[in-house]
Amino acid sequence: MKKTFAAFVAIATIAGSLAATPASAQRGVAAGVVGGLIGGAIIGGAIASSRPAYGGPVYVEEAPPPCRLVRQRWWDGYEWRFRRVEVCD
Repeated sequence: MKKTFAAFVAIATIAGSLAATPASAQRGVAAGVVGGLIGGAIIGGAIASSRPAYGGPVYVEEAPPPCRLVRQRWWDGYEWRFRRVEVCD
């Protein structure tokens, strides 16, 4: 907010100084172009600086529960066998 206010004060100062000086045909065009460029740079800088440089807050999901390998006994029709099975809680 302070930067925006400062930009508007600077623009008002430049506009006031340009309006107070007597202008001939040659100086009026050049002063208008210079004033427009300076004013555009000040307003553009104020707008660009008002937005954050980063994308905003990032929401991170909680990690899934850890999985583990468990030894499981199973019958294959002929005998008992063992195999490893991944179990996630």
